[in-house]
Amino acid sequence: MVLEPENLYEVDSDVPDLTGAVLLHHLDGFMDAGSAGATLVGELLSAHTHRVVARFDLDTLLDYRSRRPMMTFASDHWEDYQAPELAVHLMHDATDTPFLLLTGPEPDFRWEAFTDAVRQLIDRWGVRLTVGFHGIPMGIPHTRPLGVTAHATRTDLVSGYETFFNRVQVPGNVSGLLEYRLGQARHDAMGFAAHVPHYLTQSTYPAAALVLLDAITKATNLVLPATTLTEASRRADAEIQRQVSESDQVAEIVASLERQYDAFIDAKDKEKNLLMDPDSIPSADELGAELERYLAEQNKSD
Repeated sequence: MVLEPENLYEVDSDVPDLTGAVLLHHLDGFMDAGSAGATLVGELLSAHTHRVVARFDLDTLLDYRSRRPMMTFASDHWEDYQAPELAVHLMHDATDTPFLLLTGPEPDFRWEAFTDAVRQLIDRWGVRLTVGFHGIPMGIPHTRPLGVTAHATRTDLVSGYETFFNRVQVPGNVSGLLEYRLGQARHDAMGFAAHVPHYLTQSTYPAAALVLLDAITKATNLVLPATTLTEASRRADAEIQRQVSESDQVAEIVASLERQYDAFIDAKDKEKNLLMDPDSIPSADELGAELERYLAEQNKSD
């Protein structure tokens, strides 16, 4: 029996009028360098009161054996099971404007049915704009301003952003497919990918989440405070700088990336690609061996 998209979710019976609201979305499973998207999701859920207004049927959408949920064993019995959840949360910004956040594990199955289901909810609630977000690795130093790649179903939605890529093929992901299908259905949708220094992709990098938050607030006019993220970013940057200063070799590699970045900015070469490229990134193996060792040690100590 084939389940229709409307059978993939359950909606709360008491959902207020959301006409004109914004839907933000981030799904775990695809690329998220520096945990940029996951960090922003955590910030939104902790900073704003929220409640679930729609849940998706993960028994239909998830491959549990590929992403096994955690269970807790205590002495002689199973004490806890951390059931995964893919849900839409209703939140309000600092001015009490409602907005929605779709988050949870990326579906393993039935991508088309899932995107149809999300579009049904968008139509049902009168959502005016859908925005996805995550992080991508780039050959840039952490000592320079982070950029963001913006994309949308209409060019004027991202008219103020610089284009870094002409054409590139990447592995498919549900968030990208959702934006693509929404565009075909003439819905406004867009996405932001924060640029994360490639040597920090495996670490939590709050500065990248800040870049995403700034882009989202500008696109949606939501008022979303960044106090906690700002402080977390300051501490992380100080720790990264301390670790870099302990190795002359790593410091020189970062300096090389700085020179490359500055040359790119000075030349204003829009066609130059700063995407992670082994031929254009100096001493990447050395950087990986040296700096990632520091970061791994720091993660263990935490």
